[in-house]
Amino acid sequence: MTLRNITGVSEFLLLGFSERTELHSLIVGLFLSMYLITVFGNLLIILAVSSDSHLHTPMYCFLSNLSFVDICFTSTTIPKMLVNTQTENQVITYAGCITQMYFFILLAGLDDFLLTVMAYDRFVAICHPLHYTVIMNPQLCGILVLISWIISVLYSLLQTLMVLKLSFYNKVKIPHYFCELNQMVHLACSDTFLNDMVMYFAGLLLGGGPLAAILYSYSKIVSSIRRITSAQGKYKAFSTCVSHLSVVSLFYCTSLGVYLSSADTHSSHSRVIASVMYTLVTPMMNPFIYSLRNKDIKRALKAFFRMVPMK
Repeated sequence: MTLRNITGVSEFLLLGFSERTELHSLIVGLFLSMYLITVFGNLLIILAVSSDSHLHTPMYCFLSNLSFVDICFTSTTIPKMLVNTQTENQVITYAGCITQMYFFILLAGLDDFLLTVMAYDRFVAICHPLHYTVIMNPQLCGILVLISWIISVLYSLLQTLMVLKLSFYNKVKIPHYFCELNQMVHLACSDTFLNDMVMYFAGLLLGGGPLAAILYSYSKIVSSIRRITSAQGKYKAFSTCVSHLSVVSLFYCTSLGVYLSSADTHSSHSRVIASVMYTLVTPMMNPFIYSLRNKDIKRALKAFFRMVPMK
């Protein structure tokens, strides 16, 4: 069958992880387990924060928002991959692919901005503790979350509209388990110069900007902690940042590793495996990182589970 350059392409083929059918059951079992752990773990964080009035603070408000975004972020890609692998059907419709790409970009951007907002919250709490309640008031917290949503929605909409203008061959095989923006652009058969420029510029601005803000916040935090005289005070101040710093490191190291180490999009198998780190492993690890080191979360969860049988 000859390939034709068409604009009204109806479907794509997601190649996934492996074409070896004997591995499909293993892949489905592994990723279904990880997905369920991610969803239930982040739901527990949301339930703990919403059920305990002591956790109705900016830090835990941002954390519950992050957990909600992580559930949606993982649900954008993994269920479709599981269905395709189980049914051995690689097809995804054009509309489904565009929709998946839109929500993936939106939720990845929200993850990025929420981590930045949480770094700013820790900066204010440690560097300006006496003014914390004044600065981090409910109005500012709501505005920060709203701005994160607005920027993410607009950026995702821009990238999606630009992809909609591209034309593709009638049988497009995407060497990935979801419709990734970079893959979509480079598989198009029309001119993608503008898409590449917008993608790289936005990557520097919306990816590098929040990362620079996080690094600046933590440089100030470290400077403030060093000025604390008592060892106990230093430990207490630093312990409030360890969970967030762990999540930031995991998210940025894995996502930057994927996009900086894979200039050649066709050497995709290692890229697919690496993408799992920030699309599934990082959201799955967040509840463990935040709950295992956080006495408030553990106390709230214990109180919640004691309350459920009574109700």
